Amino acid sequence: MRLGIVSDTHDDLEAVEAAVGTFEREDCDAVVHCGDIVAPFSATPFDAEFEFHAVRGNNDGEWALAETVDDFGTYHGETAELTFDGRAFVVYHGTSGTVVDALVECGRYDYVLHGHTHEFAREKRSGTVRINPGGIPFEGAPGPHYAVVLDTDSGKFERHALSEGIE
Repeated sequence: MRLGIVSDTHDDLEAVEAAVGTFEREDCDAVVHCGDIVAPFSATPFDAEFEFHAVRGNNDGEWALAETVDDFGTYHGETAELTFDGRAFVVYHGTSGTVVDALVECGRYDYVLHGHTHEFAREKRSGTVRINPGGIPFEGAPGPHYAVVLDTDSGKFERHALSEGIE
């Protein structure tokens, strides 16, 4: 199975549309958004030919976001426990680094997916793979915004740049 992972799109429709295009080209079966979609209008492009899951980010205060996502996917709230290809995933925005570390180290999950820092990360600790796809560039965190495509069967992943970033 091919799983698309994105986070912290912050109403950047150009990045959202690039992510959706990437996930469609890469034939993703499901997509997970790790939070900070922000407004409902920037969630609607994810209404595509893949299963869609999203969690709440610290900037997702718009009351209609959950309702909008639930029209075509699943809005899980603060965290989501998902299973793809028999592998256990937990998705959390990442607002607390302590919580991210606890999720990685607890031994319950094969993958911990999160965002929040806007910095790409992939590491394996205690048998769990932690992936942060990054987020839209902002001052202090220059670089492209990425989407990640994970092959859940092999564990291989690819990063796809969605924007050029701030110089």
